[in-house]
Amino acid sequence: MSDWLTAPATHEVRNQAPPRTDIDEYAAHVALQDAVAVFAPGADQGRLHEIGRHVGSARFQHDALLANTVTPVLHTHDRWGHRVDAVEFHPAYHAIMGHSIARGLHTSAWADPGPGANATRAAGFLLVSHVEAGHGCPVSMTHAAVPALRRSPELALWWEPKLLSTHYDPDLRDPATKSGVIFGMAMTEKQGGSDVRANTTVATPRGEGTYWLRGHKWFCSAPQSDAFLVLAQAPEGLSCFLVPRVRPGGERNPFFIQRLKDKLGNKSNASSEIEFDETVGWLVGEPGRGVRTIIEMVNRTRLDCVIGSAAGMRQGVAEAAWHARHRMAFGALLADQPAMRAVLADLHLEAEAATWTALALAAAHDDESASAQAFRRLAVAVSKYWVCKRGPHHAYESLECLGGNGYTEAFPMARRYREQPVLAVWEGSGNVIALDVLRALSREPESLAAFDAEVSAAAGRHELFDAHLGRTRDLLRRAAADPGEAAGGARRLVEALALAYQASVLLQHAPAPVAEAFCLARLGPDRSLEYGALPDGIPIEALLERA
Repeated sequence: MSDWLTAPATHEVRNQAPPRTDIDEYAAHVALQDAVAVFAPGADQGRLHEIGRHVGSARFQHDALLANTVTPVLHTHDRWGHRVDAVEFHPAYHAIMGHSIARGLHTSAWADPGPGANATRAAGFLLVSHVEAGHGCPVSMTHAAVPALRRSPELALWWEPKLLSTHYDPDLRDPATKSGVIFGMAMTEKQGGSDVRANTTVATPRGEGTYWLRGHKWFCSAPQSDAFLVLAQAPEGLSCFLVPRVRPGGERNPFFIQRLKDKLGNKSNASSEIEFDETVGWLVGEPGRGVRTIIEMVNRTRLDCVIGSAAGMRQGVAEAAWHARHRMAFGALLADQPAMRAVLADLHLEAEAATWTALALAAAHDDESASAQAFRRLAVAVSKYWVCKRGPHHAYESLECLGGNGYTEAFPMARRYREQPVLAVWEGSGNVIALDVLRALSREPESLAAFDAEVSAAAGRHELFDAHLGRTRDLLRRAAADPGEAAGGARRLVEALALAYQASVLLQHAPAPVAEAFCLARLGPDRSLEYGALPDGIPIEALLERA
């Protein structure tokens, strides 16, 4: 017999982790379960476990892969030359959207309000975003459009039942014939960016609360949506308008998609440039008060950026820990080696803090008292700045735990690494958010009073927290004393506020080892810039058990 027939097979696969599939992601996410128990004790646990099993299935993971590799395609015209401005998606994308809409992850908090409603919706949104992040954009915008739309009760009366529906219908047709719709938004223009007051899109009155819109939007999220909230310059000033893709009666509204953006990540989601030319829009809210009208939509999508970043961190920890539990190096499992254990514990600590923060913020939206609204004004912006900025570095460090595998497209961490930055950029990049916090401190002092009261509830529970709280209040006093110089230190101030809030939430609600670890690793004098460089005294075993 030839030697090659008896030679050992070189293709035998050894020392590779098995596929991380058929897992109940909710059951595996201990921190999320604990946060739900605190902030939404009446949540339907069976529904959350069902979502967890679905997103942990091999089918859902494959759909996520397909939706991000067979990306949206723009068709400006049909074969006969008619303008259609249609965006085609892989069926996997529609399957993912259909699941999230059917579970009410877009508007369940509005459809069934009450204690824990927003926190429950946040938990489900976090679970689906853990595996497929891009579809979260239209889901989030549909959720966030409701409070803005309610500023015009007649419009809300017609559109809201369709927004609250759990029926996903991607066909572009007369909204009167549809039982469910999704919403997008279009604010950004090429000359203004975050400075929406520099917008040049013009709205000309045409009677009965409708306007002709003409202009160019540089970023329009999810152009396949049924309708959009749009900012444009009316005679009274910048105003908010509802712009449907199809007018009542079935006539196409002039909504010209110029191109889809070729983005770093967020590939499953279509982002576009669009032009309006005698496009019909319905005024939402008061004329000349467009920013005020749409600001609640912005704040809600900022909250979802926090939730999405927390979801990405959980995916990073889950993939890194899974790999480490199955991979041998130098005669031992990676999960048993001290250096890797420190990294995994630190990655989990960051993800757990983000999870608790996201659920606490969502729960704050179940309270419509004046103090809760004031608290949210500051807390959402502060948390959006910090949690979303922590996302990309966290994704990179998680990717590195998988070594070369993590750097390939066959594993989900490369996709996650590209995905995380959009959550920091969308709805206000770092400087925009930091300056927004300064404006809130200056113009709405009640927001600081409410924030300070919330954070101070944890005073006296840890000496490192008390010391950090003192430093944060000193930064606040300095900013108030010299507003002209405050912008230069805005990032430092917002970081301090964010860490104070995270620590406060953990000290009040999370297990003691988690809160202790956070105070030592994030507030202590020995804190490091890199994951895994932990100070003495960190309860690594307790963190790893939760990871």
